[in-house]
Amino acid sequence: MSSSRWAGSITRASHDQWALSRRSLDAHIRGLEAGIAMLTHRLAQPIGQPGTRRAPGGYRSRSEWFGKRRRLGVLRDRHAAAMRDWQDGRVRVVRGGRRLANTRHHLDQAGITEAQWQQRWQAARWFLSADGETGKRYGNETVRGTPDGQVSIKLPVPLAHLANTAHGRYTLTSRVGFAHRGQAWRDRVVADLAVAYRIHHDPDRGRWYLTAAWQQPTVQAIPLEAAQAAGMVGVDMNDDHLAAWLLDVHGNPVGDPRRFGYDLSGDAAHRDAQLRHAITRLLHYAKRAGVTAIAVENLDFTEQKTREKHGRRKRFRQLTSGIPTGRLKARLLSMAAALGLAVVPVDPAYTSKWGAQHWQKPMTSPRRKPTRHDGAAIAIARRALGHRIRRRTPPPRDDQSDRRGHRNAQARPGTSGCEGPRPGVPGSRTRCAPPHTAAKAGDQRAQHRPEHATAHEQHMHSP
Repeated sequence: MSSSRWAGSITRASHDQWALSRRSLDAHIRGLEAGIAMLTHRLAQPIGQPGTRRAPGGYRSRSEWFGKRRRLGVLRDRHAAAMRDWQDGRVRVVRGGRRLANTRHHLDQAGITEAQWQQRWQAARWFLSADGETGKRYGNETVRGTPDGQVSIKLPVPLAHLANTAHGRYTLTSRVGFAHRGQAWRDRVVADLAVAYRIHHDPDRGRWYLTAAWQQPTVQAIPLEAAQAAGMVGVDMNDDHLAAWLLDVHGNPVGDPRRFGYDLSGDAAHRDAQLRHAITRLLHYAKRAGVTAIAVENLDFTEQKTREKHGRRKRFRQLTSGIPTGRLKARLLSMAAALGLAVVPVDPAYTSKWGAQHWQKPMTSPRRKPTRHDGAAIAIARRALGHRIRRRTPPPRDDQSDRRGHRNAQARPGTSGCEGPRPGVPGSRTRCAPPHTAAKAGDQRAQHRPEHATAHEQHMHSP
């Protein structure tokens, strides 16, 4: 009884839900495999065996070993069941959400009545959506939105008698407006570019809402040299904020550190809004600084999130689970591409440790108190710029041969004037270099010392 247009919308929505469930099942399987591997490793270690920096040791007692042995069997059974679902192509989807479905059995704890739950359940299961079509009028033939906010719906043939405008369309009496990216939406509909719409109902407010969405153009990769040309903003991701610091092309911190906080409590919509707001502030800061790229850590806590590796360290597990690495990187990549900024992922090894060790104290002043996260932001940006994270060692004292002529400042590798290594000179430690002695290595020739080996070579070869 439905038209092919609406049947396609229903099929597409079902397929998207199936694909999302498949990705969730794949993540569940990988998490189980990581837990099984960690349990197998720790059970193979002797009881009381201390762990190393890279791998945990054995369990502390025989009873704990026995409990983990039983848990290994449970995880293997769950993994086998998940693999059967994966091979059969079976997914488990609850239209309206599993949490809302389980709330039906705990209405007293939720503080709602059965009628209120029924309204929420129906609203969550209702959907009216249509994908966009480039080239069609205003970018969508099924649900059409005009630049002035007028919305009309193409009715299927059995409901054509309900149309209030020509060509079997039903026009809504209310007009819509978009507070977020309204100008971008208006530009797309004027150019007849594809815009997808979704109409949904909020039973608590008693309102209907229209959501517009469109696909961003493919992110274009740029050379690393182009991203490093104007400096970079290093970003350290944490469970409650983003720590950022601007570095110039030579790897020197510029200005003061910045912090962009977010609160990840509440429902998924609130968490997503908090992330988008923090990323928007970060990107605007980078645009004002004049850089073309942002450096972030390429974090992956797939194995670290499992409780099998850090079972007793509950605070650490909560910390790693609270950092939204996957969602934050996906949001940052898409939003940065919209503003013309590049994202450079770097190796996260020792960024926090070396950042706190080499940069937190030197950057501290009476009016600036950087944290270890700010030092990690400097370390991340320096690694993305191609510089070493650790600062150069302090110069020797005056009673040594080098009279503190070189500085502790940072410079690019190969820059003229850097203090380079030199080989050991045989013989006594005197100011005069013996004849036929090899010249010192590095860039020390640029200092033009009278006792330098270069001066002796020039004297020997002069007529």
